[in-house]
Amino acid sequence: MKSLPTLLFAAVPAAALVVLATAGHRQSSGLNSRVERGKYLVTLSGCSDCHTPLKMGPRGPEPDLDRFLSGHPENVKLPPPDLKPGPWFAATAGMTAWAGPWGISYAVNLTPDETTGLGIWTEEMFIKTMRTGKHMGVSRDILPPMPWQNLAAATDDDLKAIFAFLRSIPPVTNHVPDPIPPSGPLGFE
Repeated sequence: MKSLPTLLFAAVPAAALVVLATAGHRQSSGLNSRVERGKYLVTLSGCSDCHTPLKMGPRGPEPDLDRFLSGHPENVKLPPPDLKPGPWFAATAGMTAWAGPWGISYAVNLTPDETTGLGIWTEEMFIKTMRTGKHMGVSRDILPPMPWQNLAAATDDDLKAIFAFLRSIPPVTNHVPDPIPPSGPLGFE
């Protein structure tokens, strides 16, 4: 029979391996639950309603899941908007582009594509963007109808979960046009 010190000496490394394996599983499980939470929040918030182009299906327009959250299609060109005086806005091009007193805005590519989407963004940049309403957290204003003010009220954990989910979806290369400023004064006439 082995002595108690020998058994303890052998048991410590074995216990350490179990702890490490369990910790790794917990981290993996935590990441999976964060991504799942993000998927839930993205679905509940209706992000796909504006950031996923539509295609014609057997019952009319439906989300084009091959371009899930890839923003306004780069090959869809809009005619100049026929702006009328008064409080209004117009949605066009499959709900991925809008014209209003702010000019023309396009739903951005939320996929992790490194050249046209959020692939180079950090979690910190994403959270700052949602809190400030500034693209990449520091540049141009995020334009209507993006409800960044609502997302600004989300917890850090929820914004981190949304970002984790967006990082988990397939990247789609799609060069969304830059916003077009208004040709006249801002505001309602």
